[in-house]
Amino acid sequence: MNDVSLSELREGEWARIVAIDGRHGLRHDGHRLKQKLLLRGLLEGSVVRVISCRGPITIEVDRNIVAIGRGMAQKIRVVRM
Repeated sequence: MNDVSLSELREGEWARIVAIDGRHGLRHDGHRLKQKLLLRGLLEGSVVRVISCRGPITIEVDRNIVAIGRGMAQKIRVVRM
């Protein structure tokens, strides 16, 4: 399994989220990040498609369009499909 960060994908690529890296900063920051992503429908096992890489990264997950910042996208580990 060769995982990459979500920010490394190109427009049109599909991937499955395998991990969310919340190790940066204070201990509770990882929990807060996972909670923010969960509210957007992004959790381990979710399948996403990159719509746009310009500005914030725009993705489709469960028929919803979600835009997230690059810093947040770099903490999401995915495998290409």
